[in-house]
Amino acid sequence: MRKAILIYNPHSGLSTKKRKKQMTEFTKYNDLFRKYGYRVEIYKTKYHGHAREIVKNLPNDIDLVISVGGDGTFNEAMTGNFERDKRILISHLPYGTTNDIGTMYGLGKNFYRNLDMILSGSIVNTDICMLNGHPFIYVAGFGKFMNIAYETSRKMKRKIGRFAYLVLGVKDFFRQKTPSYEVTYEVNGEKYHGLYTFALISNANRIAGINNFYKNIKLDDSKFEVLFSNLQTKKDIVRSLIYLKTSDITKVPGFYFHRTDHITIIFHDKLKKPWCLDGEEYDTTTNRFEIRVVKNVKMLLPQKAVNNLFITGGDTDELSVRDGENHRE
Repeated sequence: MRKAILIYNPHSGLSTKKRKKQMTEFTKYNDLFRKYGYRVEIYKTKYHGHAREIVKNLPNDIDLVISVGGDGTFNEAMTGNFERDKRILISHLPYGTTNDIGTMYGLGKNFYRNLDMILSGSIVNTDICMLNGHPFIYVAGFGKFMNIAYETSRKMKRKIGRFAYLVLGVKDFFRQKTPSYEVTYEVNGEKYHGLYTFALISNANRIAGINNFYKNIKLDDSKFEVLFSNLQTKKDIVRSLIYLKTSDITKVPGFYFHRTDHITIIFHDKLKKPWCLDGEEYDTTTNRFEIRVVKNVKMLLPQKAVNNLFITGGDTDELSVRDGENHRE
C-alpha cells in the first residue's frame, strides 16, 4: 500500500472550535485513503516554517504529500519539496481564509469531497515560478496592498474571516500617499524603466479572491503573467476598479502587462514593505530579483482542474490504485 502524508496547519482559517472538530474528524478519512490505496500519516505543524521542514526531511519512500491549510501552508510544503534531492508527488487541501489556490483548483468547503476529488484526480506536470530561487505557486507581488495578506492578524481572520483583509485594505487605501518605486526591469528582450506603485507576478487565474483575473490561463504553458502599475491617486485606483468590471485587466489604463518565462527586476529604491509570496511575507536585503519557471513539477489535482487549467492533461495511469483495483503493498 502506498504511503501518504497529510500536513495539517491548525492555525489556518477556521475558528478554534471548528478546527478542533475538523481535526477529530480526520480519522474518518482513513477509509477514503485506503479506498485509493494509501496508508496515511498525519503531521500537525507547530510553528511557521514547520511544513517546509517536514516535507524536506521526509523519507524517499513517501508516495504523496498533501498540505492542509491556507495558501501559505502550501507554499511552505512546496518549498520543502524543492529542497529535497528527489521531489515527492504533492497536492493541497484548502483550509485557510481566502484559499485562492484551492478555489482555482475547483475545490470547495467540503473537506471530504475535496479529498475524494484529489485522490480520484490525475497527476499533472505543472509550472512553478521561482523568485530568486524561492518557489511560489500562484502569485508574488510588491508595493501597494501587497502587505495586506501577511499583515492581517490571525485573530481577526478567525473572527471575521476574509473580511479581515478588507478592513486592512480600506485602511491602506485611505492613507495619504501611495509610494512609488523606481524600477528597471527586463522582460522578453526589452528593458523598461519607470516609477511603479505595485506589481504582480503570477501563474494563476484567481488572485486576491478575484476569479478569472486573467483569461485562458494554463499552468503548464511555460509562461507566467506580469502586471506593473503606476496608479497613485485614490481617484485612479477607483477608476481602475470600475474598468475591471467591464474590461480585460491587461487593457486597463495604468497597467502594463507581459507574459514571459523570465523577468529581472532591479529596484533603485529600498522597498518599504517586503514582497508577498502566496500570501506570506518574503523579506530580503537584495534589490535585484529574478523570476523564472521550473517545469514538470508533479502534482495530484482534481480532474476538473486538469481539464480547465492544463494543456496536456493529466496521467491517470501513474495512479496505480483505483477503487476495486489491487493495492500495491
